[in-house]
Amino acid sequence: MEFDFLVVGAGIAGVSLADALAPTSSVALIEAEQQPGYHTTGRSAALFVPSYATATFRALARASAPFLYSPPRAYFPGPLLHARGALYVARSDQSQEFTATVEELRAGGGDVEVLSVDGACRRLPLLRRHYLGAAAYEADVADIDVGALLQGLLKRAKARGVRVHVGARLATATRSRGAWQFEVGDEPLCAHILVNAAGAWADEVAVACGVAPLGLRPLRRTAALIDPPPGVAVGGWPVLFDVGEQFYLKPETGRLLISPADEEPMAPGDAYAEDLTVAVAVDRIQQALDIDVRRVAHQWAGLRTFAPDRNPVIGFDPRVAGFFWCAGQGGCGIESSPALARLAAALARGEAIPADIAAQGVSARSVSPARFTPAAAPSASAQTAAPSAYPS
Repeated sequence: MEFDFLVVGAGIAGVSLADALAPTSSVALIEAEQQPGYHTTGRSAALFVPSYATATFRALARASAPFLYSPPRAYFPGPLLHARGALYVARSDQSQEFTATVEELRAGGGDVEVLSVDGACRRLPLLRRHYLGAAAYEADVADIDVGALLQGLLKRAKARGVRVHVGARLATATRSRGAWQFEVGDEPLCAHILVNAAGAWADEVAVACGVAPLGLRPLRRTAALIDPPPGVAVGGWPVLFDVGEQFYLKPETGRLLISPADEEPMAPGDAYAEDLTVAVAVDRIQQALDIDVRRVAHQWAGLRTFAPDRNPVIGFDPRVAGFFWCAGQGGCGIESSPALARLAAALARGEAIPADIAAQGVSARSVSPARFTPAAAPSASAQTAAPSAYPS
């Protein structure tokens, strides 16, 4: 069977891009695991922080906000964002980091208020007063309903004709006569454009297709769930960030999600939480909050994959025809997914960047994989988005 696009990877990047491509193209979506979103997407802290990360990711998050706040009701039963707010805290020896954090958040468009110690403790009553040197509150931070987002996009993608294969690992693909040849099970398929949205496995998928890797780095992030003190309601608490990025804490279904904000390099795989790393998170939380952690209810880890400059990689490979990258979303893949998918779909079809995304300052050059291959001279065939039947 022949498709316009084969999308490899059914995490949030692959599902949202397949959905965005489907109205004008035939699309196959394959996933190595038995369910979409099994790895990083399903293990996310699920936060919308539009002032976080690089300028490109902040722009994509801002452009994603209208969809996340008001998604189409046919596939999403309600808003995907729910107000949370964020509290940034610093010890007295972190004054420079605190000032830099506030300036960076404001530069990124964050609505940030510097608080007194009393003000911070009103927001989060279990904070230890002797720990606090400074604090600030950002209002425009929200929880993301990741499950509803992924399932809604998947449902719409299938309704638009996307053919989804789970338990289908891409072992190899070859290009001949202007199309990629591959197999799903025993079924031979082909696609004019192969989209690499494989997350932590993106470089491995590239190699399997005869494409040079870009040096993407999967970094492990650990999380755990702990119980709050008896009788303490935490549902209205803001998420808590240390300005030195040593820990964060977030209310989660009556419990507290904690993380040491680790970034441990790992080979692609099913990431797991190490007990020592969880213990570090517990220790840091107990230093900042008046809380006695007696047990860890659950612990896990996920891989967040970064390009060398921590910006997304979206575009055709400059050396191999018909190979399109959609990778390197780091810790911003979910909050930026609606705009990132529209951006990637436009570039894959050879169209102009959507006006609202361009207005945020995002350019094709800023996300192009060619920025990591300066010696490569892009060929005309490598930059051709699709056969002549596609809109141009």
